[in-house]
Amino acid sequence: MVTRKARAHIRDGVKVTRVEKSNTKPARAWQRMLSGRRLDLLDPSPFDVEIDDIAQGLARVARWNGQTRGDHAFSVAEHSVIVERLCGVLAPRWSAKWRLAALLHDAPEYVIGDMISPFKAVLGCDYKAFEARLAGAIHMRYGLPSQLPATVRSTIKRADRICAYHEAVQIAGFTVKEARKLFGRPPVNGKVEINPLPVRDAQILFVNRFTTLHARTKREAR
Repeated sequence: MVTRKARAHIRDGVKVTRVEKSNTKPARAWQRMLSGRRLDLLDPSPFDVEIDDIAQGLARVARWNGQTRGDHAFSVAEHSVIVERLCGVLAPRWSAKWRLAALLHDAPEYVIGDMISPFKAVLGCDYKAFEARLAGAIHMRYGLPSQLPATVRSTIKRADRICAYHEAVQIAGFTVKEARKLFGRPPVNGKVEINPLPVRDAQILFVNRFTTLHARTKREAR
């Protein structure tokens, strides 16, 4: 693509603007998925979101930047399933759609990866805005509101922190004291065992749980 760039200089006391041609191509802003979809990263469409692509990505994204014990990385896919289960403990009367929202709470990471919290803070608002747009497209694709109610968001966040606490202590090398300082003390009924699965097993686990919750969500909407 040929673009034009304006350059200004002064000639005989008069500002003269000259337009020059540039052969710089615009940066590619889409990603091709294994499903064949092309997801526009700047303006993601629900029509380009597929659960198999999400599961493919999340099962291969490592929590804690891979700095965990064991033969396998602890994937975002497995983390998401645990967080959804914890939400069932914290909010046992939730409808299936909120449980589905919990399962998909980190779904944008199939594109952007799992950035640790300190790095997210450095990137600031631009990162958060992009993440919110992608989350909104995913929610619309599966019949969820683009913006979740505050009580739902807070419950998912609490479950996320409980899971993070157990990950930190069990596989990421944190002491109990360090984990409590960062994530708080987990409730007695929030105990979980962190067992990093092989990629394929984590992917199947995520897809199976999605299939169950999505079917329940559609039945409840009738």
